[in-house]
Formats: sequence, C-alpha cells, structure tokens
Amino acid sequence: MDISHDKLPVMTSYDRYLWCQAAHHKAYGSMGAHLANYGGQLGVHFAVWAPNAERVSVICDLNGWKADVNPLVFCQDTGVWQGFIAGIKEGDLYKYAIKPHQDEILEKADPYAFATEARQEDGRWGNASVVWELGKYQWRDAEWMQKRQNSHLRRQPLNIYECNLGSWARKEGNKYLTYRELAGKLVPYLQEMGYTHVEFMPLTEYPFDDSWGYQATGYFAPTSRYGRPEDLMYLIDSLHLAGIGVILDWVPAHFPRDAWSLARFDGTCLYEHEDPRQGCHPHWGTYIFNYGRNEVRNFLISSGLFWLECYHVDGIRVDAVASMLYLDYGKKEGEWIPNQFGGRENLQAVSFLRDFNNAVAQECPGCFTCAEESTAWPHVTGPVQEGGLGFTFKWNMGWMNDTLQYMSKDPVYRRYEHQKLTFGMLYQYSEDFILPFSHDEVVYGKCSMINKMPGDQWRKFANLRALYGYMAGYPGKKLTFMGDEFAQYNEWNARQSLDWHLLDLPDNAAMQRWVKDLNHFYRQQPELWELDNSPGGFRWLQCDDYNNSVLVFVRYPLGRESVVLAICNFTPVPRDGYRVGLPFDVDGSWKLCLNSDHPQYGGSGYAIQEELVAQSVPFANSPISLELTIPPMATVFYKAKMLLKPLGEHPVSTAVEQPQPLQSEEGDEEYRVRFVHELK
Repeated sequence: MDISHDKLPVMTSYDRYLWCQAAHHKAYGSMGAHLANYGGQLGVHFAVWAPNAERVSVICDLNGWKADVNPLVFCQDTGVWQGFIAGIKEGDLYKYAIKPHQDEILEKADPYAFATEARQEDGRWGNASVVWELGKYQWRDAEWMQKRQNSHLRRQPLNIYECNLGSWARKEGNKYLTYRELAGKLVPYLQEMGYTHVEFMPLTEYPFDDSWGYQATGYFAPTSRYGRPEDLMYLIDSLHLAGIGVILDWVPAHFPRDAWSLARFDGTCLYEHEDPRQGCHPHWGTYIFNYGRNEVRNFLISSGLFWLECYHVDGIRVDAVASMLYLDYGKKEGEWIPNQFGGRENLQAVSFLRDFNNAVAQECPGCFTCAEESTAWPHVTGPVQEGGLGFTFKWNMGWMNDTLQYMSKDPVYRRYEHQKLTFGMLYQYSEDFILPFSHDEVVYGKCSMINKMPGDQWRKFANLRALYGYMAGYPGKKLTFMGDEFAQYNEWNARQSLDWHLLDLPDNAAMQRWVKDLNHFYRQQPELWELDNSPGGFRWLQCDDYNNSVLVFVRYPLGRESVVLAICNFTPVPRDGYRVGLPFDVDGSWKLCLNSDHPQYGGSGYAIQEELVAQSVPFANSPISLELTIPPMATVFYKAKMLLKPLGEHPVSTAVEQPQPLQSEEGDEEYRVRFVHELK
C-alpha cells in the first residue's frame, strides 16, 4: 500500500523548515525506515533524500526486489522521497531503487538505516539495509546518564583506553567476539585496570575490514560484525554500570566510493562535490563531504547526535579534522580550489564543525567532542562565540611526536634532545589537550611502543615504564592504545587478537601491573587532573638539566591543599644527592607514592627514600631544597600537604651545586649502569 506525502506527512512542516535551514539535527527521527501502524496496517515509513532523481522506489523481499512495485512520492521543497509500505517488518532487508534522468537504475543502501545486512557465512559482504526498531532496548544506566548532564570533564580524570573491538580479543577459529561477549570480558578488564573511558575505533558500519572503520558507509548503523544494535547498547550499558565512559571514533571527513552507498547517490554528487579538486582525498581515495550543503550538514550533525542520544555514547572523537580544515590537504598546486578570499582554509568545514559542536553542547549536556587535529589551527577548543571551533579537547600531536622522538634516542644522546620534553609547555595552555599514544603510532613500520625504546630488554621496559609515568604526571588528559599496557612486542594487527599470552612472561606482566597501579594512582590524585588546562596546576622545579636528562615538576589541585612531586630520570644512571629547590614548604614530609623502578614492576629496586624532608639549604634561588636519590630510568611520585607559613622563615645556608654527570677520559659523557639485579 502506497500513501502520498500529503496524506502521510512523515516530515512535518516544522521538520521541512529545519531541513531547509540546515538545522534538522535529529533528522534520523523522520528520515530512513521507521516501523509504523497506519490505518490499522503494520508497515514502514520510508524517507530518502534524492532531489535529482526521476523516480525512487523501495525494493525488498516483499516485492521481489522489483523497482516498479513500491514507488515513493517526491516532496519538491525538500528533495525527499517518502511513503508507507504495509507488510514490511523488523529485520527485513531493503534498498532504494533510484532512477536518475538516464536509463540506469541505481540500487542504494539507506543512508539513515539503523542496521545493515550481516556478512554471509562465505565471507561475502551484504550491503542491504535492515529495518530495525531501536526503542525496545531497556537501558539500566539512568544514574550514569543523570550524572553525565552535570559533569565537568576538564576538571575530571580522563584516562582513555583506545580499543578496536575486532582485534582486542578473538575466540577459537580467529572469529570475532560479539558485543555481548565483549561486555563479559572487556568491561571487567577496564574496571580492574583503572581506565575512566574506552574509545572505540569506528563502529559505524563499514565494508572493508582493513579500513578499520575509517571508511564508513552506515552513519546510523553499528557494524553487524559483532551483533545487533541492541547488543552494542548492552555493551555500552554494561560499561556505564561499571563506571566507564564511552567515546566513539567518528569520521565526517570523508567517505568511500562504493557504488551502493553515498557516492553519486541519485546519479549526481549529493554528499560530495562535483569538482574532484574539492571532492576527493588523494591520501585515502575517498570523497570529501560537501559541508556547505544544508542536507549534508543535517545528515552529519544528526549522525553525531544520534550516537550520543540513542546509544548513550559520552563523547565523539572526530577523525582527521586537519583534512577538513584545509582545502589543500594532501594536494599539490593546481589540485585544489582556494576559498572565496583566496585562502586555503575550508570555510564551509569550519562552519560545519562549529555548528556540530554547538549542537552537541546544546542537545547533549555533559557529552564532549575531541578533535584529531595535527596542525597549529588556532582555538580548536576555544568557544564558538569567541571564534573557536568549539571542541572540548584536542589531541596533542606535537607532544606525542616530540616525546616519542626523544624516547627513541639512546640515553647517551638524549642530552641533545632535552628540549623536546620541555617545549610543549610553551603552548600547553593554548588548547585543552589529550595526550595520545594511539593506534597510529604502532602500525605501518612505526614499531610497537616497547620496540620504540632503545637498549636491551631491561632498558626497553624501564624506558617505557618511565615514559608512562611521565605521561601520567604531565598536564593533559591521557589516551593509550590497547596492548600498550602490557608492552606487546608486535605492531597492532587488526586481523588477529592481541598477544595476551605475553602476560605469562614476567616482564610483560610487570608492565601491566605498573600501568594498572599508575592508572589507579592517577584517578585518586586530583593534583594530576583538576587543573590540566590551567598554568596554576603545574610548576617546573627542574626543566633544564639536560646533562642528567632529569625532569622534576609539581602538580597542584584546586585550592592547593596538597601537591604531587614527579621526578623523571631518562638515563640508566642513578642520581644520588640530587638537589631540587622548593619555592614552597610542606606540612611534614613528602611520602613516596609510586616508583617505576620497584622490583614488582620489573625495576632494579635501587634504594631511594620513602620520605623526603625539606632542608634549609638554598638552591636555585630558593631558601629550601630537597636532596633526592633518583633511581635509574624511572619516574617517581611523592606527595605532601601544603604549608601555609611564609617561606622566608627558613634560615639560609650555603648553596649547593648540582652534581655533574661522570666524564670519561676522552671527555664524552659516560653512562655507568648500576643495576641491582642481573641484566638478562
């Protein structure tokens, strides 16, 4: 049974107004396929945007996949075809048969479909859409959702575990775990390890396994690889019940050329640009969305809000933002078209991103967005009303690159690279940052995290423990990729499980233990996260000791009632009698909290102080100082309570010079390793 638009207004007049104004941010409520009861007949409402088509109909099992049985009705002012078909039920497969103004018929999947055809037993990818009702899942996370509305993430701990569901773990026969099976394994693991959030690499449906989800075809449908839509809801629900937030990797930067999907949807370029200088990404062989088109903005913003509202996702990480912002991204001269002012900035993409972030802030309070943006574009996390893009956080790619370049150097050469660890503080408060060690750093010959570290087995692990400790203390939220927590040796391979068997080895098990204790320590110390975006929460005590490759800094919480001291030694030489000036005093002594060199973490167990007491010994323009013993290749944390009495009450003694590194007869720096245990 076919019903005309006038008799069955799937899109109300208000919907049509919002649609034409690029303000229909919940278009998924009327577009696509929706189960309905019309006049006592059960069926489905269909609505699809195809303004340049000559005819559009629904093809499905019910009509034998014939294009002339169930035509839809065209609405001139919106470009949307719609209608009601009785007899179609949940689980039925369907597509749109679209006839352009030529003789061909295009068979297209529904851009707004809530579910997609599952892969066949023989591995063949099915690309039909599936009628699905989302409202039947009974959520259990009401308390989480209530608290989410009032959350202030910039002043909360954020320690993210980036995860690819298809390769975190697999079952016999190298088969995928389902969403529900993952809920039984992944959720308790994350809870035990102390992560606050999990970030899923793209789960929007995608046909090509090796794209890892970054070439999406289903912007409202979770991938069927791991189960049905309500199965993913169950996984997210279970994470919330365990106190773990969920971030979804989302890709509005580009889409694949598959003929059955968005590409030339009605025979013309709807979602992309006609001119390849505007519409093609040379890096990925994909199309670029036309961000200046109202209907495309409706589609993308609706997609982002859909996951936050319908799937209770807490945050959206926007992939490849730099490729959206620059018209010449990855292109040579003559391969791109300047904007109206002759510049390289994609002004339409800038406007879209601002609208998207505004929509998230208004419609989904407590949710957040994060930009993977690798350039110096200003104010990515700045408020839209002040000229910013409006993201909550930005990945700090500069810090990541500088830090990994430094850590890859042999310790004997690190004195010449010391500025790579300190330069980041010059721009640290220009944005609200997340410090990322993501999947991109452990693929394509870049080596796993453990194999980026120089030296023998002991030094590699000591280096990595020290790095993770430094990261935990440094201002900014945290993100690490799965497998990094137990020092997987191989690069990440999306076609197989992580190498969980490595936990049978002492070194890898000790690394996991260190990361677990570090994660819990981080969460329990407001000093390490309350003022991540404020210079009032951080202070260098020693940042220019390149000779010893040592960094010392303190972190404060709001109110400054306490302070955490972080000490990093990036050489395998212990530092005895190392002195640091204090610009303040504390109430009592500094208590040792964590030491990456402890034997339980695989460290040497070099003897250091359990408590530190300030001495009235001037050093570095301070009347008091601490004398430290710093273990080799390690990060150590102490904590103390602040003291309110004036610093000037301390007596002044003779200044003490910092011990210099040992020199060999040839004059080159000599790193003498004094390990307590025997190196393997």
